[in-house]
Amino acid sequence: MNDQAQLAEHFDRSRGHLRGVAFRMLGSADEADDAVQETWLRACRADSGSVDNLTAWLTTITGRVCLDMLRSRTRRREDLADLTELDMLAPHDETSDPADEAVLSDSVGLALLVVLDTLGPAERAAFVLHDLFAVPFDEIAMIVERTPAAAKKLASRARRRVHGSADIPYSDLARQRAVVDAFLAASRAGDLDALLAVLAPDVVRRADYAALRGQAKAPAEVRGARAVAEETRTNIRRARFAWPALVNGAVGAVIAPRGRLLLVLEIGVVGDRIASIDVIGDPERLKEVRLGLADVPSPVAAPPSDPRPLSHAGRVSGEGHREAS
Repeated sequence: MNDQAQLAEHFDRSRGHLRGVAFRMLGSADEADDAVQETWLRACRADSGSVDNLTAWLTTITGRVCLDMLRSRTRRREDLADLTELDMLAPHDETSDPADEAVLSDSVGLALLVVLDTLGPAERAAFVLHDLFAVPFDEIAMIVERTPAAAKKLASRARRRVHGSADIPYSDLARQRAVVDAFLAASRAGDLDALLAVLAPDVVRRADYAALRGQAKAPAEVRGARAVAEETRTNIRRARFAWPALVNGAVGAVIAPRGRLLLVLEIGVVGDRIASIDVIGDPERLKEVRLGLADVPSPVAAPPSDPRPLSHAGRVSGEGHREAS
């Protein structure tokens, strides 16, 4: 078998792994496909005959391609014309791409994609490649055009931003996460009784103009558990894309179809109930929100129909860099 044929065979075996790397770096399935295609074109033009670990080599090429794409972006997010169009983005069993679902339902959740989108290109590349795929820093250094020590600092800085910093004790954070999980589960199910059980009697829901786009009759402020619960039941489409996240140092939620941040819910928890919900949709306000992963073990399980966990649990095993590192 000649070098080109061997490369083609190995590339086909590694395609899923490379697509996973690209998806985590770019946060877009379509762009990930483009990156994998460009990886193949670059690999074909290079000399692969002397490469000992083809998967590691291809991963490095993919990393470079994705970094170039990140640097060339003129916008960090895609704007949706109307919040009422969220239903069009909901996953449907009969039309979903199994490959997309596999990527989205593994250890990288949509909340992580949102947080990754707050990082600079080099930080994102260093974090994803090292923390999620165990790529050695000497290889990352070549991709980001820094020294290995500088690449390690990039990953460390990104790691701190990804996990965020809580402004409350761990015990309170865990309690807040349980309350927010219960609220989101009830929201997805449209369960009025469960919503009433988790909302304080005098709960207040506030929302800015951008968050109310597409809801002409929705008031900027709603008071009382029943009123908030009944309104929440009408927003099941939004709830499909809502995931817990660290919001300004406490547990809140992000609404992010396909990992693109659309709304942030800053949730105030008092005791075991929600006392306030501030819905932020204005792009300028969203830029000011401190986001991180709410990766606190929660006693409240996600609903069975929920296909995407919140965060990663350690490094994602990659077909090659485990052996290469």
